[in-house]
Amino acid sequence: MSVIVIQFITLDGIVSDPDGSEGSPDGGWIFRYGREEIGGDKFRLGSILDQGVMLLGRTTWEAFSRLWPGRDEPFAAHMNAVPKLVATRTLTDVSAWSHSTVLDGDLVDAVKREERDVIVIGSLSVVRALMAEDLVDEYRLITFPTVLGAGERLFPAGGPSARLDCLAVEKTGSTVYARYGRAVS
Repeated sequence: MSVIVIQFITLDGIVSDPDGSEGSPDGGWIFRYGREEIGGDKFRLGSILDQGVMLLGRTTWEAFSRLWPGRDEPFAAHMNAVPKLVATRTLTDVSAWSHSTVLDGDLVDAVKREERDVIVIGSLSVVRALMAEDLVDEYRLITFPTVLGAGERLFPAGGPSARLDCLAVEKTGSTVYARYGRAVS
């Protein structure tokens, strides 16, 4: 089992409000370079979605549950079919998006018990909880050539340290796709 974090990120490390749904002044920065930069399986998830489980925080799940069920392209079929665990203290009904279940019990304990690969998309509070427990095995990032100067960073000052190896890098249009994995000593 591996924990894989998926994030759209700016050059200065900002991950907040990439689609503009939070209404921040600089939100929606992923769309400035065209939808082709984000469409399809840009994070190279492929079979991981077929055999793994997606872990989402409430806010990301709510946004995705309005977006993905109505799509019919091949990648959407994967997103709609993958089992989804929703980390929430407030939602009880997650039937709006197929194969969704409210995470039962403690987030960290549930991830430690999981036998499948865990894919975390967005969901910064979930990512930070897993980072604090050193549970993240891989980061898959698409970096946009944008500097926002303010917003939530993936790796905040004072956060836990991590040694990572660069597993892959590829220029994709205006963006850069990169995979970083836990460093092998």
